[in-house]
Amino acid sequence: MGERDELLKIRNVLENSIGQKVRLTAKKGRKKSVVRQGVIEETFPSIFIVKLDNTIQQLSSSSRRVSYSYTDVLTKAIEVVRC
Repeated sequence: MGERDELLKIRNVLENSIGQKVRLTAKKGRKKSVVRQGVIEETFPSIFIVKLDNTIQQLSSSSRRVSYSYTDVLTKAIEVVRC
């Protein structure tokens, strides 16, 4: 029951952060991580979507979106920090 409550807390925090700029740190294995910045665009029952900044990919006119599950935040596979 405790894990479910934690997931609900994470979801509520992210729902209240829609439209705010965040920094994502995704752990990609042993001593590897990727840091990106973007804006929380939408939340759904199982996932949330972040629209990434175009600073790296300026050749592309379309913006890139990534989705993560709330479980990724709970298990610390990604870290979300408001900027």
